[in-house]
Amino acid sequence: MSDGEAVRESEGNLRAGWGGRRVSRGPSWRGGGESLLKGQRTRVLLFRGLRAGQAQLSPSSCLLSRTAMISQFFILSSKGDPLIYKDFRGDSGGRDVAELFYRKLTGLPGDESPVVMYHDGRHFIHIRHSSLYLVVTTSENVSPFSLLELLSRLATLLGDYCGSLGEGTISRNVALVYELLDEVLDYGYVQTTSTEMLRNFIQTEAVVSKPFSLFDLSSVGLFGAETQQSKVAPSSAASRPVLSSRSDQSQKNEVFLDVVERLSVLIASNGSLLKVDVQGEIRLKSFLPSGSEMRIGLTEEFCVGKSELRGYGPGIRVDEVSFHSSVNLDEFESHRILRLQPPQGELTVMRYQLSDDLPSPLPFRLFPSVQWDRGSGRLQVYLKLRCDLPSKSQALNVRLHLPLPRGVVSLSQELSSPEQKAELAEGALRWDLPRVQGGSQLSGLFQMDVPGPPGPPSHGLSTSAPPLGLGPASLSFELPRHTCSGLQVRFLRLAFRPCGNANPHKWVRHLSHSDAYVIRI
Repeated sequence: MSDGEAVRESEGNLRAGWGGRRVSRGPSWRGGGESLLKGQRTRVLLFRGLRAGQAQLSPSSCLLSRTAMISQFFILSSKGDPLIYKDFRGDSGGRDVAELFYRKLTGLPGDESPVVMYHDGRHFIHIRHSSLYLVVTTSENVSPFSLLELLSRLATLLGDYCGSLGEGTISRNVALVYELLDEVLDYGYVQTTSTEMLRNFIQTEAVVSKPFSLFDLSSVGLFGAETQQSKVAPSSAASRPVLSSRSDQSQKNEVFLDVVERLSVLIASNGSLLKVDVQGEIRLKSFLPSGSEMRIGLTEEFCVGKSELRGYGPGIRVDEVSFHSSVNLDEFESHRILRLQPPQGELTVMRYQLSDDLPSPLPFRLFPSVQWDRGSGRLQVYLKLRCDLPSKSQALNVRLHLPLPRGVVSLSQELSSPEQKAELAEGALRWDLPRVQGGSQLSGLFQMDVPGPPGPPSHGLSTSAPPLGLGPASLSFELPRHTCSGLQVRFLRLAFRPCGNANPHKWVRHLSHSDAYVIRI
């Protein structure tokens, strides 16, 4: 079977086996138009299978077991150190393959490496998750979509059993990871990736390292009074395994619901907006018993497509939305309520996408001014960053990255506040702002020398064309309690009735962060 035939067979089985329901009323899906997601359309088609196979093998799992024969699986750290290595068939050259993969990956030009590579009769398919490389190899002609789906399920499975997926977590739970791999894969063929089915066979318990926290020292508060800090969930509360230890009977019944949005923006040098795109997800991590029903209420003005209007206020519109197979949509059209009975662990309840029309202003605007003395090579860059968030909102971990002309070694700076920090790093100016309040403006003046052949004498700095190699600027940031699309969770209601008097804890968080926020200079 050729790659093209395998891809078509995989997509056909994915649609039929997972019952992928996708609501799309945007213009890009009418009349055979080009997908708004373009390269990410495959991700939408594969979405239904991320948590399939809860009680029995789904058709897609059978498809994986028939076609996805792999030779090796290994996990590498961000520096290429092998954390996990499993050879299923003994036909791929041993542990040296992991080192070969990392050399090939780091030797490629550009920041984004291909997820599928071919070398010396062997296919390498990988994903990157939490600074780790999850890699499978095969010498067979296997559909890459099936293997990418397998890696996504393994990442979710490891997070469910180990609590979180990271270098430290994997190192502490090596025995548990190998036991999971023995149950999931038999001689390179997939058996199951269901958390519920595997819990009957996994005997090794997860090793969880509880980080030190000041909350532990002040749990009773000052003079025995309850403080506000003790009412806040620790950051590590959602990073424990979903399957409780046999010796620990005090696990809480908790549900964590996150609305996470990734913002991609391209702004021209004159300040005009060239492109804006929002990719959003509603993620759920449940510690409740499997089958517990819950209802998630979204904003009532939420609508799909430009033709649909709801409510009396301004509508919260998205171009496309897709749901997990466990979501019941009986109340979605009338009341914007999602009903589901999720298994224990993580799953993505809903994904949505919005392009070219945000209901609110962009979070940041950059106003650059560049002056360059060609004769002396003196370059002066003045940057003013304006935050257009509401005054009660704030942006965290803001970083501006500005590529500079080759050879710049010296930097003098004047910053508008003492908590800011700027430095030269890898041929670029890096300006760090730990916290930016909504409605505020911050500025920085940076002067540097650009070595090069002497130019004609000039009288002072000039505002002519900037030197080659300057820009574009890129921003990275996080926006807590803020969504660029305006989508909010109205309520999270549980039908679960615990045996004791303690009610389940519910945590809902909204977060937006930059994916590619680029401003041309």
